[in-house]
Amino acid sequence: MLHLIGFLIIGGVIGMLAGLIVSGHGFGIIGDIVVGVIGSLLGGYAWELMFPGQAVGRFGSFFVSLVGAVVLVAIVKAVAGRRRLEASP
Repeated sequence: MLHLIGFLIIGGVIGMLAGLIVSGHGFGIIGDIVVGVIGSLLGGYAWELMFPGQAVGRFGSFFVSLVGAVVLVAIVKAVAGRRRLEASP
């Protein structure tokens, strides 16, 4: 249980930082946690695909998670921006 709480807290921090880096603001507590957790998973998966079996340590893991979350936020922002342009008269 304690591991899950720590995972969510770190996910929230990573999501908030990713939101600040890409768009200048976060997404609220729940949004930050969702973006951070999904971005962390995507970043870790991409790292494992590019460098199989290479450990990164705690700082490296945080960095890989942050990069994954930044990429996720950039993709979401690009898709949402495109939808707004298509919807406007």
